[in-house]
Amino acid sequence: MPMKIFVKYPVLAVLSIVAVLFVLFQCKTDKHQPINEDLSAVKSEIAKNNASFEKQINELIVLVSKNTDEKTIQRKFEELRITYKKMEWAVEYFLPNSARFINGPALSEIEMDEHTELEPEGLQVLEELFYPYTPENKEESIRFLKKLINKSNTIKTNFQAISISKDQVFDAARQEIFRISSLGISSFDTPISGTFLKEMPYSLEAVQLTLQQISTDQSKDKALKSINAAIQSAIVALKKNTDRNTFDYVNFIPDHLNTISSLLLEFKKQENIPDIEVTTALSKNAATFFSKNAFNPNAFIPGKEFAFSDEKAALGKKLFSDKILSNSNNRSCATCHNPEKAFTDGLAKSMSLDHAELQRNTPSLNYAGFQHGQFWDMRKDDLEGQSSDVISNKEEMHGDLNVILGKINQDPMYLPAFKKIYNTPKAETWQLQNVLATYIRSLAKFNSNFDRYMNGNRSAMTENQKQGFNLFVGKAQCALCHFIPLFNGTVPPNFKKTEQEVLGTAVNGENKMFDQDLGRGKFHETVAALQHSFKTPTLRNISKTAPYMHNGGYKTLKEVMNFYNKGGGKGFGFKVDNQTLSDSPLQLTDQETDKIIDFMGALDDH
Repeated sequence: MPMKIFVKYPVLAVLSIVAVLFVLFQCKTDKHQPINEDLSAVKSEIAKNNASFEKQINELIVLVSKNTDEKTIQRKFEELRITYKKMEWAVEYFLPNSARFINGPALSEIEMDEHTELEPEGLQVLEELFYPYTPENKEESIRFLKKLINKSNTIKTNFQAISISKDQVFDAARQEIFRISSLGISSFDTPISGTFLKEMPYSLEAVQLTLQQISTDQSKDKALKSINAAIQSAIVALKKNTDRNTFDYVNFIPDHLNTISSLLLEFKKQENIPDIEVTTALSKNAATFFSKNAFNPNAFIPGKEFAFSDEKAALGKKLFSDKILSNSNNRSCATCHNPEKAFTDGLAKSMSLDHAELQRNTPSLNYAGFQHGQFWDMRKDDLEGQSSDVISNKEEMHGDLNVILGKINQDPMYLPAFKKIYNTPKAETWQLQNVLATYIRSLAKFNSNFDRYMNGNRSAMTENQKQGFNLFVGKAQCALCHFIPLFNGTVPPNFKKTEQEVLGTAVNGENKMFDQDLGRGKFHETVAALQHSFKTPTLRNISKTAPYMHNGGYKTLKEVMNFYNKGGGKGFGFKVDNQTLSDSPLQLTDQETDKIIDFMGALDDH
């Protein structure tokens, strides 16, 4: 099955009690929290669903204990998943750490600072045990079902303890629609059983009921009525076709999911619901994933002083092409990141200052601002760190930041610009890093033919491209790792973490020899799951960024698709015990592969 490695830093709550304290604090400090609002119906519905969830887990334990047949166990498991979907909107929002261990990927949770791995658990682990189910899985199945009961108890305890407000409930419901639009529609949490299309109506109905419970007369005959109609229309469409390989994803998103998320903003306005006072990657006023300025670059910065501005981006653009940043004034950032090639260089591997081949391919800078991890091995958290790393690297630019700042602070053009932006007497190191990073953050246009199609322009994509997108999401399962709408590894709908993958990449497109590059594993030698892992880059503008993969070994997208079609490194016989990509062949025909490649061309910016 296609899998993922989720990376979580210890500063994020690990124990459920920390999650409780966090939400309590958030509720108490929310300046907009309405007074005397009655949300008891919302909490009662969560409690009711959780009670059913626990009851069904216990019923599954009995079935497994009695050696019940596979079909009965699978049917009961599907009922259990549907019950979770009815409260997913609340658990994911208010208890994200618990949600990770209830319905997260069936891979180890990695504590980066401690270099340790936590055992995966939850519904996706059980899916692996139940599809197919054999008596040999009995003891493990019971063990994980009992762990799931503990998580149900956590849900019960937390929702008894915390206070929730109308603005939070609305925000959670809105996030669920975006979760469906990205993870849900791609079978992210049902990669083996593929039951996601059957589950989505229950997720939508849960949002519908929640909105009804928090609504007033201000919206009942207006936005709420329209939302109810839109959700019912989506459910009708979902029930017409539950085949993941033939479902019409390319039209379901704009026709139904975008309609619902747009109407939610009308509901918010009519109900006078304030914004949550938290910086989020998705703009609070974005009607859809594809709205203009839907994404907020300031959700990816190291601190508020690094905030995006057009002035910073303009100054960064000048410096990006200035050879003042290199030791011998013979190389600029633009030397290796050519705008005509989506800010790559067209070479298999980057060239050093003395024209020797470096270790890896030059990555595109388009949409690099929407990642929590820079470079192929994610060794830097943000673009500010990336810029200093490249400038100081003796093989790339061999620059000295102090020397560079000395030149900038004597330059009649640069010094006044820095003074104006930062209100300091001279330019400082972090400011130099920040303007370069801000320019890179500006390299996200979101104006491809795909974006235009999603925004209602039905002539923006060819028939082959539309079929290619349906294959991309469905049969080929590309969207399991290249998440809609960024098409990189930054996980929607909150976009707080970026994934890496172990693909088992070969040295080149002949796929005869495994590439020994450790990737992120170089910095975490004791973590087996991270060996040979690399960041999942965006596919936007991919037609311009050949050659491909971290080593530039794949000359064409056809070669890349052949690699995935065979099941990655394992599919070619490489010993890659920690491969996160499914080793099951996709069984795509040449015609289907060509259509997927055609679709990826629709991701090119104009």
